[in-house]
Amino acid sequence: MGHREDLLQGAKKALFAKGYAHTTARDIVAASGTNLASIGYHYGSTKSLLTAAMLSAIEEWGDTFGHALAEEKDDDPDDPMLRFWQRVIGSIQSHRALWLASVEVLIQSEHTPELRAQLAAGLQEGRRGMAAMLTGIPEDQLDDGTVRTAGSVQMALMSGVLTQWLTDPSTAPSAEEIVAGLRALNGGPRLQD
Repeated sequence: MGHREDLLQGAKKALFAKGYAHTTARDIVAASGTNLASIGYHYGSTKSLLTAAMLSAIEEWGDTFGHALAEEKDDDPDDPMLRFWQRVIGSIQSHRALWLASVEVLIQSEHTPELRAQLAAGLQEGRRGMAAMLTGIPEDQLDDGTVRTAGSVQMALMSGVLTQWLTDPSTAPSAEEIVAGLRALNGGPRLQD
């Protein structure tokens, strides 16, 4: 690996260990085995490097999560919705540092327009991916309406479940409870005006 890749890997390690706001250039250098000058040379600033590290980590997680969702296991429940939510919760538990960092980066993006634009583009990709998983239609064949409806609602559900699991895992809903709640909403009584 070259210094650029070493820096990126070091920044990811530091990001998961200390969080976005508390990671310093010295932390990254210590984790990467490089030097302070190489941050400016390769990334322009520590903030730019941390942004690149966060986006890289989210992309890696997305690939891993996508493979995990597609993987068939002998002990999988027959219900695809239950299987999906079990895997989402499993990801929150196994990749807690990444999920926490993603929330922190979201807050930081309020002050960094470039980061905010990159996160917005990532959300659009995420909506498309969620819609594809829900409908079974390949991403490149989805219409914008399905992405905006099914994809957006699934992303909203994931955000809410994530918040609950990060805040208080002992009382967060199980996959079975989420599925039961979704089914109750689907067939339950209509809200009163």
